[in-house]
Amino acid sequence: MKQWIEETKAVGIIAKTGRYGGTYAHKDIAFEFASWVSPQFKLYLIREYQRLKTEEQKQLGWSAKRELTKINYHIHTSAVSHNLIPPRLTAAQKSFVYADEADLLNVAMFGKTAKQWRDEHPDLSGNIRDHATINQLICLSNMENLNAVFINDGFSQSERLEKLNKIAISQMQVLENIEERKLLTDKK
Repeated sequence: MKQWIEETKAVGIIAKTGRYGGTYAHKDIAFEFASWVSPQFKLYLIREYQRLKTEEQKQLGWSAKRELTKINYHIHTSAVSHNLIPPRLTAAQKSFVYADEADLLNVAMFGKTAKQWRDEHPDLSGNIRDHATINQLICLSNMENLNAVFINDGFSQSERLEKLNKIAISQMQVLENIEERKLLTDKK
């Protein structure tokens, strides 16, 4: 083998002699060789690659929606800052107003505050939004924008909570129906 490698100037293949010797190949070459030797291995490799790419796409989609929610949160906090925070508050007091508004969205969307979720899930890292589904993040992003409009229009917190909860229920029903139809279509 060593002679063949030298004569053909094989790239990505190394042959070593001696006690720990053997033939070593770059993983791409090894996969190709194994695929040639075993059609079952090739089929396994293709299916595993497809599975990993599907999982990667799901994760990318979730990450993109999470980032969208974070970006839209700036619109929301701007409305809070300009309409709900008097200038005389300290930084600590202002943070309570922001947290209260974030929890308004959490209650409207998830039915619980961030603290309630943390108390229910002490073993999980991150926050309630880090563990939300893509559909929940889409809906939450929409609600952040709507809440900013409601704040600018002068609605009270209780009015906003009621409106946002109705919107969350409605939007989640629509988004879940889309997912169900998509799953039925994929099975055909």
